[in-house]
Amino acid sequence: MDAQNLYPAAYVQFLIEFHATRDYFECHELLEEYWKDHPGDRYAEQWVGLIQLAVGAYHHRRNNTAGAVKMFRQSLTRLSADGQKLQELGLDSGRLLPLIAERMAAAEEQRPFADPDMPFADDSLVRRCQVECQSSGLVWGAPSSTDEALTNRHTLRDRSEVIAARQASAETKRQQRAQP
Repeated sequence: MDAQNLYPAAYVQFLIEFHATRDYFECHELLEEYWKDHPGDRYAEQWVGLIQLAVGAYHHRRNNTAGAVKMFRQSLTRLSADGQKLQELGLDSGRLLPLIAERMAAAEEQRPFADPDMPFADDSLVRRCQVECQSSGLVWGAPSSTDEALTNRHTLRDRSEVIAARQASAETKRQQRAQP
């Protein structure tokens, strides 16, 4: 696969966030937006599994072991269904799945968080990510920061758009129910 043309930009950005900024919450946001904007995408299950992997890492870093275990388990189940598609996404499924299982066990046993590094099958994808990191002043493979804004991102974000969208949706449903 040609990393410059065949991998979605949102996926590449997800990988950069996952391996350079370690902003697992942002990883979730990036890939979730892409997944929602591309219904019927042939990699939909893999996108969700990778989202769950990022959310599991986010929870584990915050010491929310129950949330971490749940997300890692769901990620492992989802991503185990089709290792070939993971390969097509430039990931080494034979090494990624055991890594997720190990992270799940670490969370279950309440071992300290360690940044997971996804194993790649496509060297050109890794090079693309590294070049984009360098041009953005990021370091590929850098360890997690203990910055409060990174570790507790979900509690610090502006949710006004989400709340407004939920209210609009509820109002639309109310109006639809009121119609004969």
